[in-house]
Amino acid sequence: MTQPAKLALEDGTVFTGISFGALGEVDGEVCFNTSMTGYQEILTDPSYRGQIVTMTYPEIGNYGVNAEDVESWRPHLAGFVVRQLSRRTSNFRAEGDLDAYLKQHGIVGLAGIDTRTLVRHLRSRGAMKGVLSTIDLDDASLVRKAQASPGLVGRDLVREVVPSQPRVWSQGLSPWSVLGESPAFSWPGEAPHIVALDYGMKWNIARHLAQLGCKVTILPGTSDADTILAHKPDGVFLSNGPGDPEPLTYAIEAIRGVLGKVPIFGICLGHQLLSLACGARTFKLKFGHRGANQPVMNLHKGTVEITCQNHGFAVDEATLPVELEVTHRNLNDQTIEGVRHRNLPAFSVQYHPEASAGPHDSHYLFRQFAELLGGSPVRT
Repeated sequence: MTQPAKLALEDGTVFTGISFGALGEVDGEVCFNTSMTGYQEILTDPSYRGQIVTMTYPEIGNYGVNAEDVESWRPHLAGFVVRQLSRRTSNFRAEGDLDAYLKQHGIVGLAGIDTRTLVRHLRSRGAMKGVLSTIDLDDASLVRKAQASPGLVGRDLVREVVPSQPRVWSQGLSPWSVLGESPAFSWPGEAPHIVALDYGMKWNIARHLAQLGCKVTILPGTSDADTILAHKPDGVFLSNGPGDPEPLTYAIEAIRGVLGKVPIFGICLGHQLLSLACGARTFKLKFGHRGANQPVMNLHKGTVEITCQNHGFAVDEATLPVELEVTHRNLNDQTIEGVRHRNLPAFSVQYHPEASAGPHDSHYLFRQFAELLGGSPVRT
């Protein structure tokens, strides 16, 4: 016997399908991801906090789930929507199935709807607030709830996913990761100490930093500049994270306090926060960039990278201070995908060079950070 479920959008559109995962009711911004694989990494990416994620690939769950591929300690998204939930799990690394995994973590899922229609609607109208429910199946009631839900703009979602305590990270990349041409690094003295500010960081970022041979200390993203500098870092990393960057005034002030004192590398939300700390503004994209097939132009090299992305906000180029140079640009909508400071050792990108899951075209950015810290690549 199947349990019905409904997804209602704030504009009155309602989709009816079949429940999987946990029973319940959640609200969030309804968005979509165009990746064909990597659903477990998407589920456990803290950047999806407050969002109901729709997968455009039609069958999800076919290779199950495993403990090695998670990107944080649990799923963080509000709800999960798929066209078809695979009835069979077939992969030698699988340790369980997707339905049971969502039930275990209390995540509400919806299957059996026309996800193509939903995605085309979101592309036309823009990402919007929604409610996903297995409890209340009254269309009018669900639409009212969607309209009354808080949305993402102006909310501080980082505090909902930030770690409570510092930790030392030493785990490198998984043997399943494709390192490609990534070299080892030699250091003129002791290996550098990187302080990574965790605003909702994917674990594969920390793995890449440790793989360089660096000592990595992860601090809560709520840490102030004095706390960061008290750890005597040789470099500071600014992580990804959920939601609107402009309400995060504590993070912006902390970055201003360390800018120019040590090299800085930021990814995704970290890129937006670095730009804000330098005087730029951000804006909300119509429906965001989410997927593992986003083309980005490296303006210095004149080459195109296929990138993994997950963001609903971007840096407003009209407000970019003269100190920041645009280094990367999105080829779909020409938005800023990377900047560097013209006078200080600081740079950032909007996309996810750590991949997991996704293409490995942009691994060189971690090597670029290592070279900024004084490392020399050792090719074998």
